[in-house]
Amino acid sequence: MSDGGTARASAFERGEARKAAEGLGHLSGFGNEHSSEAVPGALPEGRNSPQRAPLGLYAEQLSGTAFTEPRAHNRRSWLYRIRPSAAHPAFTRTGNGAIRSAPFNQTVPDPNRLRWSPLPAPAEGTDFLAGLWTLGGNGDVAQRAGMAVHLYHANASMDRVFSDADGELLIVPEEGGLVLRTEFGLLHVEPGHIALIPRGVRFRVELLDDVARGYVCENYGAAFRLPDLGPIGANGLANARDFRAPVAAYEDVEGPVEVVNKFCGNLWSATYDHSPLDVVAWHGNHVPYAYDLRRFNVMGTISYDHPDPSVFTVLTAPSDTPGLAGVDFVVFAPRWLVGEDTFRPPYFHRNVMSEYMGLIEGAYDAKAEGFVPGGGSLHNMMSAHGPDRETFEKASAAELRPQKIDDGLAFMFETRWPVSLTPQAARAEHLQQRYDDVWQGLERHFRTM
Repeated sequence: MSDGGTARASAFERGEARKAAEGLGHLSGFGNEHSSEAVPGALPEGRNSPQRAPLGLYAEQLSGTAFTEPRAHNRRSWLYRIRPSAAHPAFTRTGNGAIRSAPFNQTVPDPNRLRWSPLPAPAEGTDFLAGLWTLGGNGDVAQRAGMAVHLYHANASMDRVFSDADGELLIVPEEGGLVLRTEFGLLHVEPGHIALIPRGVRFRVELLDDVARGYVCENYGAAFRLPDLGPIGANGLANARDFRAPVAAYEDVEGPVEVVNKFCGNLWSATYDHSPLDVVAWHGNHVPYAYDLRRFNVMGTISYDHPDPSVFTVLTAPSDTPGLAGVDFVVFAPRWLVGEDTFRPPYFHRNVMSEYMGLIEGAYDAKAEGFVPGGGSLHNMMSAHGPDRETFEKASAAELRPQKIDDGLAFMFETRWPVSLTPQAARAEHLQQRYDDVWQGLERHFRTM
């Protein structure tokens, strides 16, 4: 496995790549039965695996769920490719870098509130894979249960291909645009967007700027889906039509290509004699997606108080207990605050779920300082948290006029289990040592009537 990356592209090359990325076509609709072909006639008609696939291609099914899972939750796609995925040499173990996987049992789960500044700048030539750094997680990767929180900081495009057999990857850019070149085609994401790469899908990350930084949730369990809306009704939150799937685009490349596979917590590498991103046509619903978080249709109060943050759920990965997610992805998107006689920032609370929060841009309305874009905080289950002293005092005295929150974009990975840290996260230089101080000075105001 190489140490990562290609040389930096010139400013002109970056500009041309961005123009091409902005012009990419896409298919619409989360969970749809999509189909696409890069060459007319590449998709077979009337069957999935004909005796001879069109154009001399190989037919191959990629299963994201067990064959017998209910139809509503079954994920699979048929790929029509230049060479079958089976045509590769043996994989061998390679270094894991700063990537770690569950079970995270090298540190004792910590009930303290924790916060990190952004990752330090990477060494020159660090690509997305080499720039992944695991903060922690829960569950057991071999049992396909739980999740991991990673961050990335890169300054070079990948010249290799990566796939994750352990889980799907939810990528949240904070700085720098990305092109994700997948088996299904190309996706373009910028800060404020997310990308979802399903389990087992091969892809390469290309940078559109000199530096890229962001967050990754690796979901080991049931695949992310749109949450049920319940009494909200038929519309609201993330609309299925706003999710973008790629149109078919393939690489017909002969020559050595390194392919890295994450399997049961370790990285394995093989050198192919061709690019595995050679899918000419495909159909199915086990596909990558991109989504613009600013399209999230926020639900909130129009009278008093404010609803629980669960109404900000974009995607949920259910567990075996209804209503208790293996992981929820929540966004605090631009919105109006109009509640009367209401403390409008997020309230003080203790939660049975564990919360990792990140900031994409601007400021978060519950923290006046210290919580910065690229950084993150962890409040494990039942850890008391809420607005800092400055925010509390300001909000308690504010004139309650209608207020638009549009100067920040924050998100949360929320999970049913405690998040255990990796040793590198527990000892990181960018771990803020005095995070508890933000709640100091919250004075006693109690008085009898």
